[in-house]
Amino acid sequence: VLARMIGQKMGEHLGQTVIIDTRPGASGSLGTGLTARASPDGYTLLFTSLSPIVINVSVSSIKLSYNPEKDLAPISVITKVPSVFTVHSDSSVRTVKDLIATARAAPGKLSYGSSGVGSVNHLIGEMFKAATGVDMLHVPYKGAGQGLMGLMTKEVNMILAAPPAILPHTRSGQLRALAVSSAKRSPALPNTPTISESGISEFDLSAWYCLMAPAGTPRPIIDTIRSALIKTITTSPVSDRLIAEGAAPEPTTPEELAKLIRSDIKTWAKAVEISGANR
Repeated sequence: VLARMIGQKMGEHLGQTVIIDTRPGASGSLGTGLTARASPDGYTLLFTSLSPIVINVSVSSIKLSYNPEKDLAPISVITKVPSVFTVHSDSSVRTVKDLIATARAAPGKLSYGSSGVGSVNHLIGEMFKAATGVDMLHVPYKGAGQGLMGLMTKEVNMILAAPPAILPHTRSGQLRALAVSSAKRSPALPNTPTISESGISEFDLSAWYCLMAPAGTPRPIIDTIRSALIKTITTSPVSDRLIAEGAAPEPTTPEELAKLIRSDIKTWAKAVEISGANR
């Protein structure tokens, strides 16, 4: 959805037609590998989340055909998206403190859903458990849509999901957002506190989306593409839509993205280990 939103307008800035070629498989690693092997001429780019770039490095069941730090050239972060700790509107849990107290009163009974084992939302849930010492049951679903249905039918007590997935339901009053996992509040949920504000200091985990190219792409081409990307995501109408979806633009330099990748490979390796996703 984000790629299509951005691609058309970005193509106008570049004077080129941007074709979105969706390549699912191996948690995004299939399309990432194809890009890594493409000609470094600026005509094949990778729009991706952090999963194929930093998380999958530590997931033993996924065999990567590329090295994300050597085979891809960073262009820019596009946006960072937190997980939203979300409960049913009928739930007695109204705050993170309530959530912790409820989980501690009945270890392993309170359940939370995610979009699958090893997903960002699953790993954030496990990092929350480690930070608070609570025991919650993880229920993996095949995607955010099924997780939402599980929460609305009260099959699970809570889900972790990105703002675009839960916003229609929080606005309608069906669901309640408890907190966001990022260091800063989401502009789409200004009245929803962060986990840190709720008493778990320095908790800051978010998914991010970025644009990359095959390694060896000349710097002038990288700079031209980055300039078009930044014009696209920081001006209306695209910037307005991103903010409304809880995915505010957060562009970076290529060097800043490279640094983020290096640090997040370590951060998410710890999360994968804690989660048991490799077992």
